Formats: sequence, structure tokens, C-alpha cells
Amino acid sequence: MCYSAKSLKTAALKRAVHDGDKAIAEQLRTELEELPGLAGRVYVSAFEHPALVGFTDAEPYRPQLLTWGLIPAWTKDEAQARKLRVQTLNARGETIFDKPAFRKSAMDKRCLIFVNGFYEHQHFMKRTYPWFIHVKGREAFALAGLWEEWRDPASGIAQRTFSIVTTAGNALMAKIHNNPKLDGPRMPLILPAELEDEWLRPIADERDAERIKQLVLPFPEAEMEAHTVRPLLGKAAGSDQGKASDPFEYPELAFA
Repeated sequence: MCYSAKSLKTAALKRAVHDGDKAIAEQLRTELEELPGLAGRVYVSAFEHPALVGFTDAEPYRPQLLTWGLIPAWTKDEAQARKLRVQTLNARGETIFDKPAFRKSAMDKRCLIFVNGFYEHQHFMKRTYPWFIHVKGREAFALAGLWEEWRDPASGIAQRTFSIVTTAGNALMAKIHNNPKLDGPRMPLILPAELEDEWLRPIADERDAERIKQLVLPFPEAEMEAHTVRPLLGKAAGSDQGKASDPFEYPELAFA
């Protein structure tokens, strides 16, 4: 699963300046800096519904602000929206074309969410230990997402929200995401740089849908790194969240 991440403002900049036009690159750089309410923190929790930078299939190179926790277009009111968005922080990749909350977005509203890394908790001897996981040699990378725009009937205010797509965990995640109460291991769907545009390409027929389904694969273990970090939750959590992703060792924790 993916319920927390490291997301700095610079994480999405490489995507924003992709086309190489210097004038457009500077304009997009300015837009990223000026996006209101943007979470640029070392640790963000999905349950706080933070605002992160996303790139949608509607505007593949234009940064947009999306909030974590997808609200389906058919949601009736704010009360239902609050309930649903807690349940849609992640979308299981194998079933996104089937589940009512995700199937419309899977067909025509896919997005990229750029992060510097993500966090997961390992269970060991009745305790949980937080890990920071990232891609080797890449300051930032793209997670596959689904997005939706929902307009509150009462207020008329539109909200753009997203869900992180997940897939089966690789061998590294099997060691970390080992909660015996959960179906796993799981991990966010990390897209290789050369497949980012593929995730955003429109679906016109079943062949296109199948192409998207084939992207739902575990990221190679050999291309990832992980280390334990200070406690992130509860009373033991460190007060300096700016160091949330810094390495921190637990002598009692054996990790093969």
C-alpha cells in the first residue's frame, strides 16, 4: 500500500520542463512555485488529504494541484465525499477497470504523481518499524494514479482528487510490507521514466485498455533502495519532520 510519501516541490520539475522550450520551462517552474496550498514536506500522510503536484492525461506536462483521496464523480454530497475519500487513497491496479469508484477514472482520467520516495511499516516482534523507500539514482519518480473532478452540489466548488494505484510487491517489499493482517505484499505502481507517457495515453478500445493493464507490474527490486527511519506515528514520532527520511537504525531489527 502507499499511505505516506516524501514530496518536495522539485519532485515534479523534471516532468514540467520536459519539452525543452526554455520559455515554457521557466513558466512551468514559476507555476510550480506558486501553486497555492502545495505540500512540499519530507513526510506527508494520505489520511491528511494533502495537496500534491500531479500531471493528468488532460494536460500531460502542465502541473496541477490534486488532493489525495479520490472522490468519484457520482458522489452525492460532502458527507459521502468525506467517507469515500478515506477508502480511495489507494486503488488496487488489478481491479481498477472493475471497481465502481475507479473504473471511470481508469478509462479516461489517469495521472502521474511525482514523489521523492514513500514510507512503509515493517512488522517485527509485535512492533512496527518505518522504512523509507526510493528508486536508486533518481531524485524523484512517478507513481501511477487515477484522478477525478467532483463538484459539490451544495457549494458548487470543484475538487480535483487522486488515488495511488498499487500492484503486487517485489521481493524488497515482501520483507517490509509484511503485516499479517493485510493482503500482501503490495507497493505503489512505480512507472519507469520511459513508460510515464504510456500511462497517460488515451484509451480508445479494449486493446488500449489491455495496454494499460500490462503496465501494472512490480518495479524491479534491484532498482530500489530502502532504510529504516525514525518513528513517524504516535508519541514516539520525531518533532523534526524535516528529517523524516533520514536513516535511523534499530539494533533489535534484523533485516536480511
